[in-house]
Amino acid sequence: MNCGGHAFATDGYLLGPIMEEFKQKKHELQSELSSLYRSAVAEETEILALPEIKITVQGGIGTFEEDTLLKDYFQADATGWGSPFLLCPEATNVDKETLEKLQKAKEKDIILSHSSPLGVRFNYLKGASGEEFRRKNLLRNKPGSSCPEKLLESNTEFTEKPICTASHKYQKLKLKQIQHSDLSNEEKAKEAEKLFQKECLCTGLCNSVAKNYNFSFVKKMDFVTVCPGPNLAYFDGEYSLQELTDHIYGRKNVLDGYRPHMFIKELQLYIDYLKELKESTDFSNKREAKKFTRFTQNLEEGINYYKNLFCGRIIKEEQFLTDLLVCESQILEITHQAEVA
Repeated sequence: MNCGGHAFATDGYLLGPIMEEFKQKKHELQSELSSLYRSAVAEETEILALPEIKITVQGGIGTFEEDTLLKDYFQADATGWGSPFLLCPEATNVDKETLEKLQKAKEKDIILSHSSPLGVRFNYLKGASGEEFRRKNLLRNKPGSSCPEKLLESNTEFTEKPICTASHKYQKLKLKQIQHSDLSNEEKAKEAEKLFQKECLCTGLCNSVAKNYNFSFVKKMDFVTVCPGPNLAYFDGEYSLQELTDHIYGRKNVLDGYRPHMFIKELQLYIDYLKELKESTDFSNKREAKKFTRFTQNLEEGINYYKNLFCGRIIKEEQFLTDLLVCESQILEITHQAEVA
């Protein structure tokens, strides 16, 4: 769950323990990759020098101290910072209206969405003009988009030729299927709501650039969709490239107020995901129940790993332990609810 806007959940494996494994087994990894490389070039007349192996990490980094932890303790060769640069006009093309909304965005405004027509989960800024466009179409009783670009056409559920799940055509057919299904009225409403979240990303994710440079829009579809990582909620300014660079290298701090440690924030994202998993798991199915148990166990193992980091003073902030214990109690509550159900 630590890949900027996109959210690819593991089976509950957290970033810290993953980085620890890379650190502990780096030489083993190098040896294995070197062996594969030698085999691949064995037929060449001359074996080239072995390429250098570097391990990089990204996802939710927000402070110089976190960056230093990843490089010094976990021995990452480099780090990647993404979402804060949406607030840097020198680095990214974000139109003025969307930039202002990103600056004002809080935790509740950046949500894990079902907006992608491809079914890939990603974090989504509520209140962007793409959401307004989608809701206006719903009020007109014409959900979806005209699908002018057709770049994400992939679904053949109802048609021989692939169509996009955010298109008028698909949404009309899917809604009809939902309405005539054997689901309860409550389940039908949930399925329809999930369907109506699909947005036209071909235009929505590109329109911010078009607005900045006064390009003509596709059929006057001038709405903007943006998918920042949750870390953006703690950055609230418009920054120069110099300011952000100074922040990354510890020469300046552009953050004000409380911001959870990147490891805590990732854990909080997994707790939100665990709540979804609990609702969708059929606990009478042994396979599904086992998957849920494995997920929670991996989270608990990750929490114990972080406790050891704190006890070893690798992470020294007292707030880190406080937040960690809160997360642990939330997971215990969710698992208890699952057991009772």
